[in-house]
Amino acid sequence: MYSFSRSIAVYLATGLLVSSGLADDAAVRKSVTFYASFDEAISGDFGGGDLNAGTRVPHPTEKGRFVFEKGVDSAAMKIVRGKGVAGGALEASASLPKNGWLYFPVKGNLAYKQDGWSGSVSVWCNTDPTRLITAKFCDPVQITAKSYDNGALWFDFNDAKPRALRFGAFTARPDGQKAVPESDPKAPLIRFPGVDWKAGEWHHVVLTFKNLDTGKSDAVTALHIDGKLIGEVKDQPIAMGWDVEKANVFLSLGYIGLLDEFAMFDRALTAEDVALLHKTPGLLTGLKKK
Repeated sequence: MYSFSRSIAVYLATGLLVSSGLADDAAVRKSVTFYASFDEAISGDFGGGDLNAGTRVPHPTEKGRFVFEKGVDSAAMKIVRGKGVAGGALEASASLPKNGWLYFPVKGNLAYKQDGWSGSVSVWCNTDPTRLITAKFCDPVQITAKSYDNGALWFDFNDAKPRALRFGAFTARPDGQKAVPESDPKAPLIRFPGVDWKAGEWHHVVLTFKNLDTGKSDAVTALHIDGKLIGEVKDQPIAMGWDVEKANVFLSLGYIGLLDEFAMFDRALTAEDVALLHKTPGLLTGLKKK
């Protein structure tokens, strides 16, 4: 017999599950600090800093210095409508002229704090690392104020055959001090070897990092691909040490293919959060300004 009390119990249980799902959606959106849908333009749709993309190029006469220009060369990178994992996508068909790097400023767009912070990066990729990417090393995402091995967060496809996807979180170091070699077992690298992605397939990459710049050996970094945890680095004193005025988020360094739904967060996403983002590629589109 179907009793009234049982129906109430079922209703409450179901309602709690539905509410929990909605709360998870809302919690993930609430933690976003920067979001670029790449539906209409190469720009951010949501964030607390400058949302306009620019291009960093080496200074023509002064080695080690850079010039920051507005906009992005449309012959190398453009928006392709309706070809993204959700809406449009950023298509990179070539490297930017003059060894340019596409960038967004860190200031206001990433929850960096000098005395300790956490965060995450999420992006969807559609490429063939073996056949499409010709650069020796390719960084779809690199966040730094100096270089890839000096206060930097990034993931790359390396020069192996087949390529590996790696998440690096290299601590800032004093001038003159050498970086930890990537071959060192203690290097803050998480490796996903033998990437066999094919053009036309969408894959989801999430980087999470916790307790950076605390001055303690308590940092945790993790790499997730297609909703699954690939690996972690734990108990290291990882610090970015950025001058936030000079730190930038660089995208599509040597990358050929499509990028979509790029987002940064003010906390280390949980495994459940990552799975939700993977299951629902358009979860963040509600952050777009009307």
